[in-house]
Amino acid sequence: MRIGELAERAGTTTRTLRYYESRGLLPARRDGNGHRTYDERDLRLLRQIRTLQDFGFGLEETRPFVECLRAGHPAGDSCPASLAVYRRKLDELDALIGELGEVRRTVARQLTRAERARDRLAADALVPGGPEPECELGGQR
Repeated sequence: MRIGELAERAGTTTRTLRYYESRGLLPARRDGNGHRTYDERDLRLLRQIRTLQDFGFGLEETRPFVECLRAGHPAGDSCPASLAVYRRKLDELDALIGELGEVRRTVARQLTRAERARDRLAADALVPGGPEPECELGGQR
């Protein structure tokens, strides 16, 4: 198949395919007229790349999976290099989850503090001559 058909079947653009070719991820085979030609294996490579990218893998992180498929393995993730990328990605995700957990705890503390301050202001507003409202971000008003 030609580049346009491959792009359509893979749900991408010919520009993307040429970029993958320039990065060595997609083979550059030509027919007698100089047109790029592809087969079902190339479509499978592209689907592997796209799936991994959808899951947050960078383009270079897909290389071991592509090489595994090219080596004849039925699944691109059964080779040692692919497994190593999975392990690294899991470590990254675990670190991000930890960071997000800390951010969530901080936001929850800020919400609790802000709600208490609001409640105090509402109570003070009922008392004539109560204190002026404060804004922690800008100091006294």
